[in-house]
Amino acid sequence: MNESVLYLPEVDSTNAWAKSHLDRFGPIGAVYTTHQTAGRGRLGRQWTDAPGRGLYYTVVLKTPLAQPSTLPLFSSLAVADALEERYGVQCQIKWPNDLLLNGKKVVGILCEGAPDGHSVLSGIGINLAQEQGYFDAANLPHGTSLALQGVQVNLAEDPEWLAQYMTDFGFDRALYTYEVEGFAPYRARYKARCVNLGRRVTYDGGAGVARDVDEEGRLIVDGENGEVHVFTGEVSVQGIYGAV
Repeated sequence: MNESVLYLPEVDSTNAWAKSHLDRFGPIGAVYTTHQTAGRGRLGRQWTDAPGRGLYYTVVLKTPLAQPSTLPLFSSLAVADALEERYGVQCQIKWPNDLLLNGKKVVGILCEGAPDGHSVLSGIGINLAQEQGYFDAANLPHGTSLALQGVQVNLAEDPEWLAQYMTDFGFDRALYTYEVEGFAPYRARYKARCVNLGRRVTYDGGAGVARDVDEEGRLIVDGENGEVHVFTGEVSVQGIYGAV
């Protein structure tokens, strides 16, 4: 067991806790819980908790990264690999880092800088076994859990296993390559999972067909006024939700 992976029975936010306890981590470490009371998603969205039925996890990276802006994409692969190893499921990635299963969102990721000015955090929320009523009440028609998609989830064992696996294999071992070479070595694997490619997308300021993801992690879109490299903001994809 990796002793750099810390478990908290309950916490307001694993990202917030990690920021306040950076001294508890070495070059790489993580904290996780199944009861997060004040989480946040991308673009300031509230992350609603279902106690004991989701995994809320933050990895802290203190080593210098050649391309920190691509950490959300790298993180999405780390989670996808862990879910495939544990459950045999093939998640798709909605650029930049939402994971979809059968066309519905099962994972959200929020990457942030730390107060020390050089560490970075990747906060990951995995919907393990929330019931449909949870998503209905939260007005999340495109959200789902692994259990709702027919995956056999063991809530007593899976959160710890996933936290350990993501830390050891998804981040720690892969970091030897990623911290030096950035996103480029992972680009082909990412593109193979990226649901945006070949579909019409809308983004802040325009719309078009997503054609590629470049080595800097930007989504390349054939827009109405030519090629656009999208890197920030919200991107919507037509025709993905509910797809089998």
